[in-house]
This record gives sequence, C-alpha cells and structure tokens, in this order.
Amino acid sequence: MAKKDYEKVMKKIEENDIKFIKLWFTDILGFLKSISVPKEEIAKAFEEGIGFDGSSIEGFVRIDESDMVAIPDPSTFAILPWRPKEKGVARVFCDIITPDGKPFEGDPRYVLKRNLEKAKKMGYTYYVGPELEYFYFKDANSTEVLDKGGYFDLIPRDEALDLRRETVLFCEALGMRIEYSHHEVAPSQHEIDMRYEEALTMADNVMTYRLVVKEVAYRQGVYATFMPKPLFGENGSGMHTHMSLFKGKRNVFFNPKGKYQLSDNARYFIGGLLKYAPEFTSITCQWVNSYKRLVPGYEAPVYLSWAQRNRSDLIRIPMYKPGKEEATRIEFRSPDPACNPYLTFSVMLAAGLAGMEEKIEPPEPVQENVYKMGAEERERRGIKQLPGSLDEAIQLTEKSQLVREALGDHVFNHFIENKKVEWDKYRIQITSYEIEKYLPIL
Repeated sequence: MAKKDYEKVMKKIEENDIKFIKLWFTDILGFLKSISVPKEEIAKAFEEGIGFDGSSIEGFVRIDESDMVAIPDPSTFAILPWRPKEKGVARVFCDIITPDGKPFEGDPRYVLKRNLEKAKKMGYTYYVGPELEYFYFKDANSTEVLDKGGYFDLIPRDEALDLRRETVLFCEALGMRIEYSHHEVAPSQHEIDMRYEEALTMADNVMTYRLVVKEVAYRQGVYATFMPKPLFGENGSGMHTHMSLFKGKRNVFFNPKGKYQLSDNARYFIGGLLKYAPEFTSITCQWVNSYKRLVPGYEAPVYLSWAQRNRSDLIRIPMYKPGKEEATRIEFRSPDPACNPYLTFSVMLAAGLAGMEEKIEPPEPVQENVYKMGAEERERRGIKQLPGSLDEAIQLTEKSQLVREALGDHVFNHFIENKKVEWDKYRIQITSYEIEKYLPIL
C-alpha cells in the first residue's frame, strides 16, 4: 500500500471530524463484520493491520489457529452519512491476512480478487450491475406489508417513497452511483439499481447497499429484508446480474455482425454459464428459502435457457441500442440478494471464462415462455433446470471442480460443510404446513 493512499484518508478524517472508523469484512456466508477503531489508531491499522480472533467468524479458522489481521483498503474509505456530523463515523473495507502476511484463503474478498486476477491476465476487466430486490415489512417478526402496490406503481402517500429517497441519498453520499428506484411486482417489494462497476467495487457496494437499506428502514420504524421468498404466492426477490467483459475500452461481448450483436466470446460465456449454473447455484442461491423462489410462475428462472427478450429464461440479452456498444451485456437472473456477492461474482466469472476457454456453444435461444412448455417439449429441446432444493444444489456443487477452483479449497470445504448443517437443521423441522395438513387427519 502506497503511503500517500492512506495519507489522503488521514486528511479526510481530520477535515471531517471523524472520530471512529469501522473496519468491514465478511464471512463466507456474506454477513458483514465490523471492528471499530478510534482515529488515533487508524494510521497503525493502515501500516500494520488490526489483529482479531478469527475462530468465531463463520468459515474462517479453528480455535487453535485463530489469529487474523485486517488490513484496510484506503480506496474504500467513506463517511457514514447517517451518523453524527461531529465526532463522525466512517468505514473502510479490509483484506484479511494471516499473521505471517499472506492473504487469507478464507477471505471472500480475496477469493474475488484472485478470480479477477485470472481475468486480468487474459486481458479482461469484469463489470457487473446487480439489481437487488427487497421487501419492507412493519417489523422483523411478521410479514405485514406497507402497501399493496405492483410493478412501477406510484402510490399516493406511500411511506416507502421516502424510504427509497433517503436510501438513494445515503448510497450516493457513500460514493455509489444509482440509476433508478421503483416499486417491484409484489406488495411492499422494492428495487434500487446501482450503475455497473468493476466487480470488486460492486461487491463492496452490494454489502454497503444492503446495510443502508436496512439502516434507513430501522430509522423509520420498519423492517427491510433481502430474504429471497418471504411471502407465499407472491414473487420473491432476485438479484438479476448484468455482466460484461472489457479489453481496455472495448466491450468484448459486442460484435456488430453477430446475431443479437453478440461476439463469439459472448456466446461462449453464455455457454459456460448454462453448463455450470447447476454446479454453482448453491453459491448464488445459498439458503433453504432461496429454492422457494426458484419455482415456475413467479418470474424467477428455473430452466437452463437463454433469449433476448424472454424473462422466463435463466439468461437474457438486453436489446442492443445503436451507439451503445459498451452497454452490450449478459443478464444472469438466478442469484438472489441474500447471497455473498464476492463468491457469487467469482463463480459466475469462472463459469463464463471456462465457456470461453472451452468454446462452449450455447443451444439455440428460447423465445417462447418456457414455463408453459410441457415436460416432454422441454426434454425434446434439451432444456434442463436448476436444482430444486438446497440439498440437491449442495450435492452438485460438492462434485464441481470449477467451483472448487474458483473458491479455493478453504472456502469451498467450509461452505459445503455449513450448507449441509443448514439443510440437516431444516429437514428435521416440523412446519406449520405439516401441523395444519396432517394433524387433523392422521
């Protein structure tokens, strides 16, 4: 780290009367962790890092190898706009290293950095633009909605209008570029879209965005959740992710003479995503509840298909606009907003690059509504589907060499172990459905 980088941060700290700096990082499940240090200690943190016990962080280390060091990344310094102006609070994302100075293999941010480095060696920069949907509820103990609105609805005196407004203002104050916000399809469901960024910056932004949404809701006395499927019979929340690869300023997915104006590399990238999606779905959709969303009929993708306009497909290619070659991109629609963005962006990139390296041709695009096809028609056309449960997804991931290489052995093994425990805990639960269905008759 160049000394001048953190000297700029120190200057901002003094100019803005910042008293506390929160050092942020995530565990393997994508939960945000924080260590707060006073400004008097931040220079030492930049130079030496801040030591902590990693044995209680999910997916980090055992009790007998617990020492970890958090190294702040000065490029991520930002002042938290909801904290007091006097003696204020800022945050900075950290990279986690071992006491001997080596990158920690269990740090999700390092996992993404490693995959981005592979793309860089191939000459590519990986950009992503995720669309995170979420719900507002009256409180954290119920699913009582704030409104009965639908897609793009403008509801007079809708309290969510001010919630979204304040969220956008806070996100922008933190350096995030916001494109638009709107009401989503389900009651009390909303979306605020960030403008695309290089993948590491965007993963940091996703972590920040989720905290800001929840913080604003808390300040207004309501609850915001990124739970994939909180309401039965309504659409769940997705994180449709737009992806593109650039060589310098050139979008390598664009070819003016290609079908849909897509290059060979774009087709191969799609082919890789379709081939490996079942293997990495446990990463992009990592919770038991994720698979309550991935069912036909609620706009969530289930089948391994692609098209230009069809939103029932796993992959959609947004329409090309002349003069907007840099906007050519692939929209991958299965991830949900409760994923770990560092790991999710890693496996999607790894699958796409594998498709390019293996020259995997995707099948013909499917323009019809796949949900309305019969099983025989889908089988005839070779349209397979994503795993239907976390258990099925884990089994596919466990056999995947691509996911293992993308995540590294440490994260791969700990993630699989954690998800197996989650599934075992879930499958032995007695649900209200079972009580209502079976108790009166059995």
